[in-house]
Amino acid sequence: MLRFVLDTNVVLDLFHWANTDAVPIMAALEAGQIECFADERTLDELQRVLTYPQLKMTPDMISERYARYSGLIQLVPPGEAPHLPRCKDRDDQKFLELAARCAANVLVSKDKALLRLRGRTTLAFQIMKPAAASALLAG
Repeated sequence: MLRFVLDTNVVLDLFHWANTDAVPIMAALEAGQIECFADERTLDELQRVLTYPQLKMTPDMISERYARYSGLIQLVPPGEAPHLPRCKDRDDQKFLELAARCAANVLVSKDKALLRLRGRTTLAFQIMKPAAASALLAG
């Protein structure tokens, strides 16, 4: 079974925007065809982002989206990640570390700083955009 880590923007694509590129990921997650991992730091970021005014979410919507996501993921305890490249955006380093700690196959992101690391370094997981991850699931 494929093991995924989703960055916060991708979680929003799945649970708030219903972005078409991410629909196959959501379907696979809900059907139990992939495993998805998060940790305290990535969940904290999600909780913070869900309150951003531009998302126009009520407290009930925030609770519902957070509960749906956290009910579908496996929580990874804190720990040390193996030596990893430094992401230019320090806020995104936690997703690299999580992907390494949980032995993910894929880190799904739309973040330019994370995507820039593809092919530049040897990682035990792939970094890909939602459309590529969806294509991987269809393949």
